[in-house]
Amino acid sequence: MRFAFAGCDRNLSIFEALVAASWQPVKIFSVPEQEGIAYHGALLACANDHHISLQLDPLRPHDLLALEALACDILVVGSYNYKIPDWNEHLPYAINFHPSPLPIGRGPYPLVNAILHEHRHWAVTCHRIDATYDTGAILAAQTFAIDQFDTHESLNIKIQIAAAQLAAQIGQKFGALWDAASIQSEGDYWPLFSAADRTIDFATSVHQIRLQLQAFGKLECCARVNHQEARVKSGYAWFEPHNLAIGQVAHEYASNIVIACKDGFVVFNDWYFVKG
Repeated sequence: MRFAFAGCDRNLSIFEALVAASWQPVKIFSVPEQEGIAYHGALLACANDHHISLQLDPLRPHDLLALEALACDILVVGSYNYKIPDWNEHLPYAINFHPSPLPIGRGPYPLVNAILHEHRHWAVTCHRIDATYDTGAILAAQTFAIDQFDTHESLNIKIQIAAAQLAAQIGQKFGALWDAASIQSEGDYWPLFSAADRTIDFATSVHQIRLQLQAFGKLECCARVNHQEARVKSGYAWFEPHNLAIGQVAHEYASNIVIACKDGFVVFNDWYFVKG
């Protein structure tokens, strides 16, 4: 199979698994880098190794025509921010690797809500690309467990591992899986997380604050510390009775700061004030 890949570095494992299954890459599409979410340096190295081009501009209809001229069989998508144009007139196949157990968690970045909503089972799903986001017939899925200790970073790694395993299966059995793809049932669409989702309110519970710290990780939570805007990359919260005012600084040591919340305390380990 001759394939084009559209995605970013966190789904490099998909590209590598397909190459290991003797699929031949013809072009890579990626996205501009976004701190904590999207990088393309590793894919650029792959493009150089395979003597193919990497494009950062959005994939447009004329690009599909160019892929057709390259005798491309299939477009493979994983963590690509741009909508894929109608491919049917130019390519035999197009598939997407989505980081959720479809039809649950359609949308641009379901990892955060997987933790905020306390899911205990998760998956990467490979589906046909159709006219709407993440709704195409499902070829296969790779499932795994999430527990109460998982963070944004650990879930990201679990997804990468599951995606590689799923891509190996797709690479070996694509024809049969495409033909047997199952239509999705009714599902739900999860929009990208909002500023409110990532804002810590010290008047809420330790449990809620823990979930936010775990769900956002290096994507950063927001908080107000001593009446100033702060960004938080890591921290921990614990239950403990106290008589302090909610939001009061209870302790400071080096770069660590401890703040009282409704039913305990939260410590910010890696954090900074927003300038301006």
